[in-house]
Amino acid sequence: MFRKQSKYRNTKVLVDGKRFDSKKEAKRYKELLLLLKNQSIRDLELQPKFLLQESFTYNGKKERAIHYIADFQYIDVASNKLVVEDVKGWKTDVYKLKRKLFLFIYHDIDFREI
Repeated sequence: MFRKQSKYRNTKVLVDGKRFDSKKEAKRYKELLLLLKNQSIRDLELQPKFLLQESFTYNGKKERAIHYIADFQYIDVASNKLVVEDVKGWKTDVYKLKRKLFLFIYHDIDFREI
């Protein structure tokens, strides 16, 4: 059976029963698990969701809220700061726009692109 090539040529990966969109993202997850084990980070979360714009009604039509979903979120123990990470191989125009909105709204969060 022929399987269609992914748009961005990524391969979905399963690690510990969790599905990741790419090998790169799965590799970063394994690295974060090691950091969690040696207590360099704590409170690791996958796919944290951040509100960029609330829903609203315009001319009687409800417009949905806009969210940014990152790949990982955790607390860096050394700095005691919240860190949000996104593993990127390809930066789409939508991602670039949402990233800018995220940085504007959540400027106190340490944002990292891997």
